Amino acid sequence: MADPKGFLKVPERELPARRPVSVRLMDWREVYEDQDRTQLRRQAGRCMDCGIPFCHHGCPLGNLIPEWNDLTWRDEGRQAIERLHATNNFPEFTGRLCPAPCESACVLGINQPAVTIKQVEVSIIDQAFQNGWVQPHPPQRLTGKTVAVVGSGPAGLAAAQQLTRAGHTVAVYERDDRIGGLLRYGIPDFKMEKKHLEGRLNQMMAEGTRFRAGIEIGKDISWDDLRARYDAVIVCTGATVPRDLPIPGRDLDGVHFAMEYLVQQNKAGAGDDLLGQITAEGKHVVVLGGGDTGADCIGTAHRQGALSVTNLAIGKQPPSERPETQPWPTTPNLFEVASAHEEGGERVFLASTVEFLSNDAGEVRAVRVAETEYVDGRRVPKAGTEYEIQADLVLLALGFTGAEEESLIDQIGTRFERGTVTRDGDYQSSVPGVFVAGDAGRGQSLIVWAIAEGRAAASAVDRYLEGETELPFPVKPTDRAIAV
Repeated sequence: MADPKGFLKVPERELPARRPVSVRLMDWREVYEDQDRTQLRRQAGRCMDCGIPFCHHGCPLGNLIPEWNDLTWRDEGRQAIERLHATNNFPEFTGRLCPAPCESACVLGINQPAVTIKQVEVSIIDQAFQNGWVQPHPPQRLTGKTVAVVGSGPAGLAAAQQLTRAGHTVAVYERDDRIGGLLRYGIPDFKMEKKHLEGRLNQMMAEGTRFRAGIEIGKDISWDDLRARYDAVIVCTGATVPRDLPIPGRDLDGVHFAMEYLVQQNKAGAGDDLLGQITAEGKHVVVLGGGDTGADCIGTAHRQGALSVTNLAIGKQPPSERPETQPWPTTPNLFEVASAHEEGGERVFLASTVEFLSNDAGEVRAVRVAETEYVDGRRVPKAGTEYEIQADLVLLALGFTGAEEESLIDQIGTRFERGTVTRDGDYQSSVPGVFVAGDAGRGQSLIVWAIAEGRAAASAVDRYLEGETELPFPVKPTDRAIAV
C-alpha cells in the first residue's frame, strides 16, 4: 500500500493548477499545467489500505488502482505503467477524458475528498511516454486469421490492439479522413491535444495494426463484402445519431448540431482549410444541453471569440453535495464546474426552449425560452414565462439516440433494439461472425466503458477464431445497466 498515514497527514485533494483563463483562451493547448511530482506523490500516498477497494467497482476496466497509487508514491514509474497497462490500453485518454467513476467509489470519499485517482493515472502514462517506456508489443506468432474493426474510436482501437497482440491480422476502417473517431473529431484540443492520440497510433502501427482511413463501410465497401473478406468483423461505429429538437425555427440558418461545430474546429486545428466553417467569432451563442458536449461547445466558442455564450439546461441544477438518494459508492449527479465554465458565459437551468426566432434573412436571431415545470413527471414549458435570448448561433448538444442503422440492416440484416445493435453475452450480433462493442451496442456512454467493451469483444473474437483465448474478458453487455 501507499503511505499508511497518508490520508491522515494529507486530508485534502491537490490538483494541478489550470492555466489562467486570459492565457488559455488565446490558444488550443490543454488547460492544466504540469503537476509537481512531490505533490503528486503526496496525493498518491492518500490511498488507503482498503479491505475492499471499491474504486475497482467504480472502474469498468477493473484498473489496479491501489497498486499503481502505491508505485507512484514509491516513485517507481516504470512498474506503475506496467500495472496500469495491464487493464487499460489507453490511460492517456481516460486520464484526460473519463469523468472518473472510480473517484466516486473511493472509500476515502466516505468522509474525506477522494484520492485524485484520475490525475495519478494520467501522470503515470505521461511520464512513461516522456521516458520512452511505451514500446510496441508485436505478436510472437501470426495466427493467419483476419479481423476487420469498423470504427476507430476508443472501443475499436482497444479491440484492434488486443487482437493484433494475439497474433491476428487486424485492419481498422474509419470513414473520416483521419484515424481516431471521437478522439480525433469531437474532443477539443484544450481537453486532449492530438499528440497523445498520435503517439498511441504509432505504437499500434509498429505492432502491426493496419489503418484504413477515408473508407465508409456500407458505402465504399458493403458489409457483405467486408464479411466475406475477413474471418470476423467488429462493429465499433459508436452512437452517432444526434438527438434533435423539432420545434419551430429548427431549420433556420445558424442552428446546428454540436458535433457539426466541434468536428469542424478539430479539422481547422489540424490545419485543414474549411469553406463556410461554423464559427462563434463575433456572435451571441446559445448552447442547448448541460453535459460534457455542451461544455466542449462553450470552451470552443470562447476561443473563437464569441460575444456571449449562454448555456441552457432543461432540468434542475444538480446539488453540490452527494444526495441521500445516490449514496456511496454510486456515481452521483453533481453540479460541476468544468474548465470551460470557468472561462465565462451564463448557465441557466430549468430552461425549456420553445422556438427559434428568425430575422428577415432566414437566420436565427433569438431563442424563445420558458421556465421548465414538472407535470406528471414530464418537463414542460410553463405558460406565461416566455422570454427571448439573443442568438446568432445555436448549438444542439442534447446527446445521441443510438447507432446508424440503415446499411447494417439493409446489407447484412443486423437486428437493432432501442437504437443499438443487438448482441449476445459474447458480443456477437444476430449475424454470425459480426461482433459489436462500445456505444454501438450499449448506447451513449463513457470512454472507459468503450475501452472495456473493446477489450471484452476482442476476447470473444479470439475465442471465436481460435476456440480458446488468454485475452481478458472484463465486462459483459448485460453490465450496461451499471453505466451512468
